[in-house]
Amino acid sequence: MKYIKLRTFFTVVYFVFINLIYSQQINWAEDGNSYYRIEQNEIIRTILPSNTKNIFVTRKMLTPENRNPINITAFSFSKDYSKILIYTNTKKVWRLNTEGDYWVLDLKTKSLQQVGISLPESSLRFAKFSPDATKVAYVSEFNLYVEDLAAQKITKLTFDGNRKLINGTFDWAYEEEFSCRDGFQWSPDSERIAFWQIDARKIRDYNMINFTDSVYSRINPVEYPTAGQNPSPARIGVIKLSNQEKKWLNILGNASQHYLPRMEWNSVTNLFVQQLNRKQNESKILNCNVITNEVNQIHIESNKSWISIVNGWEDTYELTFRHKFKWINSNKEFLWFSEKDGWRHLYRIDITGKEKLITKGDYDVMEVLAVNEKANLIYFYASPNNATQKYLYKTNLNGKGTAVRVTPSELSGTNIYSISPTGKYAFHVFNNTHTKPVYGFITLPNHKLVDITESNLTKIENSQVEKTVEFFKVKIADGTEMDGLMVKPTNFDASKKYPVVFMVYAEPWGANVKDTYRVGFNRLYNGNMADDGYIYMTIDNRGTPVPKGSAWRKAIYRNIGKINITDQAMAAKEVLKWDFVDASRVAVWGWSGGGSTTLNLMFQYPDIYKTGIAIAAVSNQLTYNNIYQERYMGLPQENLKDFIDGSPITHAKNLKGNLLYIHGTGDDNVHYNNAEMLINELVKYNKQFQFMAYPNRTHSISEGEGTSEHLRTLYTNYLKQNCPPGGR
Repeated sequence: MKYIKLRTFFTVVYFVFINLIYSQQINWAEDGNSYYRIEQNEIIRTILPSNTKNIFVTRKMLTPENRNPINITAFSFSKDYSKILIYTNTKKVWRLNTEGDYWVLDLKTKSLQQVGISLPESSLRFAKFSPDATKVAYVSEFNLYVEDLAAQKITKLTFDGNRKLINGTFDWAYEEEFSCRDGFQWSPDSERIAFWQIDARKIRDYNMINFTDSVYSRINPVEYPTAGQNPSPARIGVIKLSNQEKKWLNILGNASQHYLPRMEWNSVTNLFVQQLNRKQNESKILNCNVITNEVNQIHIESNKSWISIVNGWEDTYELTFRHKFKWINSNKEFLWFSEKDGWRHLYRIDITGKEKLITKGDYDVMEVLAVNEKANLIYFYASPNNATQKYLYKTNLNGKGTAVRVTPSELSGTNIYSISPTGKYAFHVFNNTHTKPVYGFITLPNHKLVDITESNLTKIENSQVEKTVEFFKVKIADGTEMDGLMVKPTNFDASKKYPVVFMVYAEPWGANVKDTYRVGFNRLYNGNMADDGYIYMTIDNRGTPVPKGSAWRKAIYRNIGKINITDQAMAAKEVLKWDFVDASRVAVWGWSGGGSTTLNLMFQYPDIYKTGIAIAAVSNQLTYNNIYQERYMGLPQENLKDFIDGSPITHAKNLKGNLLYIHGTGDDNVHYNNAEMLINELVKYNKQFQFMAYPNRTHSISEGEGTSEHLRTLYTNYLKQNCPPGGR
């Protein structure tokens, strides 16, 4: 139930802005003292701390004979920095542009050659150099290939790939829920390639129907395992390139009842693999010898709810999957997360399975950014005292001592870092609700600007905007305290009562209350909500992925549609006691999981919420994909009642207020059948509502001429008509 991986609109706006900053494509050099980025379709190298720039790759170097220059989307170096792989001419697969063309630029000879040239245009995925830089491997049309660069010879390594038998990449569910996209890895000696194969042949298709692009309808099938259906079996193969011998790892267990979300080479002979059971509450780490095919379990962990692979505060929509095995101590140990003590902490585990806690205390490690073994340091995000913010911390890699905040105290808000391989420099972005993003290069661990002519204080002062966002805490009857934020009407008059519009998400993959720039902005509203006289508000309930400890996040286990809905409604009751809030004008809206929350609030608490706008909502939890839904709700075969009780469709007969429901008929994530199931239920009980279907639009409802403007107009007009703005 996710809008761009269950991102809420507040989060989307923030990440879009940050991604624009990172679109400079900072690519740190191994020396840690310089970086590369794309500028005007050339690759520029900048040396720190002098900020000396030079053109590393010119347009001329990127111009094939008798052709225009290649437009660079992304680039990567070979291990020895002798070659550059250029990614171009890309196209989208589900969420991201993961198909395209690749060119190799030889920096010694200045020669430029296209790889996979005999394969269909823009069909290559995840091309990468072999460690010795003599070959490039890639996926095309669900099969794995390797190309000898000197001989320009393409060798097909798998032959059985198709839409349902997927080699070297993943099916819809693995990509959406585990952020698994790139599905193969070179061995350190360049002699072998390990790859995933996903068997979706027994997974039923959801058929999206295109009624508009032809006089006859067309079917667009998507393999999609719903809650209660067996997962797509996954296995890992290893191909020896000298003779193309293929060996499947001898991983025990029923492949249709477990997942293999992580794989990483430890040596030329050994792969480490994570195996999750279907309920995702038991994790095993396996040491697999690719020569003998001996597989040994070295570590196991279980949890009463689920074990997190990725978290809602991390950006899971990126081309590369950062959540791999992080090897240290000459590959004798790796870093690993666990919530076994009630907080998300970092451990070091050796190859025999012996573990040691690195971070200690009542706080969550949000994400690891860098490891500096030489200095015995590890850098990570945390915010022990304020769950709406994010800061850089460091601690000793050996587990001795306590964590120390690196981000200066004056940078109160959200801080983002990209740290160089040596940990000497970092690119830093700071912002909060009233400060536009301020960014620059800093030194670590002293957090000083590289450019001594600049002043952080001056930059921040020049980036200030009007303070319109107010944070608050609301405590409900059972003692639960939740963070909230609101934007009051312009020229607010405390003697008047104003309508309140709640923006909700409320599920385990998105939090809204963040101290970030533009957090109070509603991009669906035409105009300025504050100027028009609305209170715009959002509250984070239990179950949202905020750094408040495991108990907070996992309270929602088997409770989606129940505890999160109760928390939101009880918090709203407290808000409605405020003198300036008009209890007769209360609106709620949300997208995807937020749309589901909106429906449940309208149906379960019809006396509180008078108007609702639900977009791309799951109305029936049994329609959503098995990896997400079973992770947080268990198996329908064992606790079906939880799924039913938490589904909006179960409570639709209680609708009293004004409801606008919106869905794209081409939604591959939350399928359109959710809309028609809910419509049938509302019709059954003669519940009047408004409905808008956008033909062939996906979960983002962004495709097609005029779509965004139409959606904004529809949203705004409905809100104004049914929840009139202004103080009274």
